Amino acid sequence: MPSAPKPIVIIGGGGIVGDAHLPAYRLAGLPVAGVYDLDLAKAGTLAEKWSIRAFSTLEEAIATPNAVYDLALPPSAHLKVLPSLPDGAAVLLQKPMGSDLAEATEILKLCRAKNLRAAVNFQLRFSPMFLALKDAVDRGWLGDIVDVEVHLNLVTPWQLFPFLKGLPRIEIAVHSIHYLDAIRFFLGNPGGVHARTLGHPSTDLAQTRTSALIDFAPGQRVTLSINHNHDFGRRFQDASFRIEGSEGAAMVKLGVLLDYPKGEPDELWITRRGEDWTQVPLEGGWFPHAFRGTMSNLQRFAAGEDETLVTSVEDAWYTMALAEAAFASAAAPATPLEAKP
Repeated sequence: MPSAPKPIVIIGGGGIVGDAHLPAYRLAGLPVAGVYDLDLAKAGTLAEKWSIRAFSTLEEAIATPNAVYDLALPPSAHLKVLPSLPDGAAVLLQKPMGSDLAEATEILKLCRAKNLRAAVNFQLRFSPMFLALKDAVDRGWLGDIVDVEVHLNLVTPWQLFPFLKGLPRIEIAVHSIHYLDAIRFFLGNPGGVHARTLGHPSTDLAQTRTSALIDFAPGQRVTLSINHNHDFGRRFQDASFRIEGSEGAAMVKLGVLLDYPKGEPDELWITRRGEDWTQVPLEGGWFPHAFRGTMSNLQRFAAGEDETLVTSVEDAWYTMALAEAAFASAAAPATPLEAKP
């Protein structure tokens, strides 16, 4: 935690703020100055529930002295608010970093021009399970990483996110981008990606299912199989992140995604060659506990207490580039079968 936390001004009052941002900040003892939303009634409801201030205008919110800004906004709104922030401010942007790579590039340039200490809320890196898993990988417990697989087969209540309706890019841009970022956290930047993303007859959203193969070093297989439409009961639903190395393996259960937003407990299991699987005890879960990490790291970096801004806009740009490459691959025609001779 930062030694002298600054007051947080939240701009945007969507569901994620009440479900994760505000609970996380209260758990961490981080002060919240208030919240602003274009829908003043929504901001008022949040403010009343959490005993914070509801700002009546964006200008009033931004004018809060010595503030750190939490932009909990739809991706297309970042460029509308960032120019109004004070030069040199510390700001956390809700992921993704813009609607596409072009917007991400404009955000990056603007943050540089205004000297903003800016991070993107790729908070999966700070979840208890992934902090422990990254530590195990960095210690060499698993050996050389050879296989990574993200598998989701569940039902996601997309109706909780009404701003997604009508958007041309959804599944990779707002959901699987978490896994793309987490994979980069472990393996660095890939050489390329092969992807398909599509909708489902049960919804009018642009995409709710994705398959992807990501190219890293020779001998490394990295794949995503994502299905948000398995509405046939809990028995065969799954939300897992598996990573295997030459000397061991780990399995993560992304519990919050099962019966979201209520969720189930997250889990981390690790084994080393010749040993039994061991469950690693975790303190907290992805939601809301990981949201403490991105904000704490930002505040500590701005105060000179952390050397690295872990999810900086400079790093997050590469996650956006990977997502853009996945969409480009998905739009490319498949190689047709050879005609029968």
